[in-house]
Amino acid sequence: MKTSPNKITINLDNNAEISVKGFIAPIEYTQYNFHVRWDALANLHVADPEKQYSTSIFRDFLPKKAVSVGTLWKIEHAGVLELLKQLHPEPHLDMHGDSGDSCGLWACLRAYNDECVDIVFRIHAEFALPNGWFTPSQFAGHLVIDRAKESVVFFQMHVPKGTLNFDTWWNRTEDAETPTWSTDIGFCPQMELHTGTEDGVPSTEFIESITQEEAEHKLIRCFYKSEQINWVPLAEALELAPAEQKPIHAISINGPLADESC
Repeated sequence: MKTSPNKITINLDNNAEISVKGFIAPIEYTQYNFHVRWDALANLHVADPEKQYSTSIFRDFLPKKAVSVGTLWKIEHAGVLELLKQLHPEPHLDMHGDSGDSCGLWACLRAYNDECVDIVFRIHAEFALPNGWFTPSQFAGHLVIDRAKESVVFFQMHVPKGTLNFDTWWNRTEDAETPTWSTDIGFCPQMELHTGTEDGVPSTEFIESITQEEAEHKLIRCFYKSEQINWVPLAEALELAPAEQKPIHAISINGPLADESC
C-alpha cells in the first residue's frame, strides 16, 4: 500500500456499510433572540438521528493519489452534501453573499502508521432555512481509516464549541421580491455527525505525523488570506517597527477573522 518512503495511498472498501449518528442540540443563545422569535431557528433539529451509508461515501474525503504527511487536498462535494443532508435537508457549499475566500472543503494527512491513517479536514457550509440562512462557523473534521481492512474506524464532522459559533440571516418580511434581511449571531452547543469512537483508534506510534495544531493551521490558510499575515501584539510591534524601519498597521475588530461566526 505504501508507494514510496514518504507517500502512501489511502483506500476504502466500497462494499462495506457504516452507521452515522447525527445531532443538533437546541440553540442556547442569540444576540437578538432570533432563536425565540424565528420559528425556523427555534425548531432547528437533526433531519435523521441515525443513517446507514455505504463506506464509499467517504471516498470523497480521500486524496486521488499518494500523499505524504502534511499534504493538503480538496474534498469532493457529492459525499459531503449527502452527509450534511442528514443534519438538514438543504445544505449549501457555495456560501451566499460570499466574496470567495471562505468557501471550500480541504483535508490534510496528519499522521499514519502500518495500521491506520489520520486525516484532519475543514469544511465551510450553510443551510437554507425557511426565509433565511444558518451559517456555522465551520465544520471541523477527523477521519481515521484502518489500512488493512480499508474501513472507517472513526469519523467526526462537527461545529466547534465557542462563545459564538454561527450566524444567521432572516428575511422578516417573508417576501422574496422585497426582502428585509436581519442578521444575528449565537451559540449552538452541538451540531455533529459521527461514527465510531476515538477509543477504537490504534494507539501505536505513528511512522510520520504532524500535530493537530499544525494540521489545523495548514487548513485555515486555505480559506483566509488574513492567516498569511504575521500578526504580532501591539507591544511587540512597537519594538519591531523602529528596528525594521516599518510602519505599524493596527486593526481593531469585534469578531473573528478565521471562521464564519461573524
